[in-house]
Amino acid sequence: MQTTIIIATHKPYWVPDDPMYLPVQMGHAVHPAIGYIGDDTGENISERNANFCELTGLYWAAHNIDSDYIGIVHYRRYFASRKKSVFAPKKDRVIGHEELSALLATTNVILPKERHYFIETNYTQYIHAHHKQDLTVTRQIIARKCPEYLPAYDLYMSKTHGHHFNMFVMKRELLCHYCTWLFDILFELEKELDMTGYSDNDKRVFGFVSERLLDAWLTTNNISYEELDIVYMEHQNWLHKGFSFVKRKFIPNNHE
Repeated sequence: MQTTIIIATHKPYWVPDDPMYLPVQMGHAVHPAIGYIGDDTGENISERNANFCELTGLYWAAHNIDSDYIGIVHYRRYFASRKKSVFAPKKDRVIGHEELSALLATTNVILPKERHYFIETNYTQYIHAHHKQDLTVTRQIIARKCPEYLPAYDLYMSKTHGHHFNMFVMKRELLCHYCTWLFDILFELEKELDMTGYSDNDKRVFGFVSERLLDAWLTTNNISYEELDIVYMEHQNWLHKGFSFVKRKFIPNNHE
């Protein structure tokens, strides 16, 4: 069983000493080379990186990697080993091929543990941080193109937790199915969404929206999975993030 996990990156960074991991430069077609393989070979959308973020790497992997299992992580976020203490050095906690293969022998999908908002639903969290119309137009597209996914999409939006980060490992057949469905929606959203006045960060909309579509796909297709903790390679200022989260809830962002 061959597994390839691409590491979505835009700068040189530490890479695990495990051949399972493949660092890939996002937006290679439009940014200076940094020494890694780019997401612009074969069939690709590399030139759309400013709007699709790490999804240019996911698209490239789905169309150009033939491994039995394919995954995506981020240069600052990895799946954590269950065998290592949370107090172990971060680099030692990154899951390796042997342990991951044992997990994949019993499941076809690996996901990060759910993110919990507690005082926000997935819907309200998004519209307080981004533009409400992003989700409005997305829902219209789903209703029109694949209405069987609408109940799961609405259910996800009403929940206070979900699988985010665009991180996962999947059996190749499932990954191809997911990507075909996902990009069919996102490419239509790209055509219909008016991003006039969007900041550079808000223009990364398709990466943001995709994080809110994974659970709808999993639920509708009744796909089981295993969850793993995340290893953050850099310090996380949770106090600052928590303050920003609460601030967005109570102070309008004028995005609507």
